[in-house]
Amino acid sequence: MLKHADIWRAIDRLAQQHGLSPSGLARRGGLDPTTFNKSKRVTGDGKQRWPSTESIAKILDATGTGVDAFVGLIGETPARMPAQRIPVIGYAQAGDSGHFDDAGYPAGAGWDVLLFPQIGDPHAYALEISGDSMEPVYRDGDTIIVSPAAGIRRGDRVVVRTRGGEVLAKEFVRQTATRIDLHSVNPDHPDRSLSVEDVAWMARIIWASQ
Repeated sequence: MLKHADIWRAIDRLAQQHGLSPSGLARRGGLDPTTFNKSKRVTGDGKQRWPSTESIAKILDATGTGVDAFVGLIGETPARMPAQRIPVIGYAQAGDSGHFDDAGYPAGAGWDVLLFPQIGDPHAYALEISGDSMEPVYRDGDTIIVSPAAGIRRGDRVVVRTRGGEVLAKEFVRQTATRIDLHSVNPDHPDRSLSVEDVAWMARIIWASQ
């Protein structure tokens, strides 16, 4: 399973390859010099943070580095970790019929593809956020990667699809024999409590381009 430290290690190694500090690499990519600072690798409450796909794309472009080469910098034995082709659609499309099978796996046509370091779930997919319904956690234009195989614990952010076709990105609170309670990531939107029978599937968000 891909870890936060793997991606940050690859960024540090890329900087070293070009004789740069992480701050220098950020500047070369047109980013704020503090983008890759140690303090930016955790949130204010101490949780580990992923670098955004946008920031990675900029430093790859600035250094002339391909995705495969970047993947080769990941992990303790990085050369053995290939990129994974992950299907991606717009968040608004996720509620349409035909994009997921009964297990909540990507299915049908209409999916684009992005390359991402191997995460150990062949059914992982990505959703492109549109609108402001999930601010301030997820903003218009962000991409979230979802893993149906990942375990879900209290406090995890999840994508839930109801049998009626509604798609929700919420924080998982708890599940009983009859209900699933979810906390809204946007304070302007209400929390939700859904009947288990009304939920088609639920999967954990494992990465977001923030």
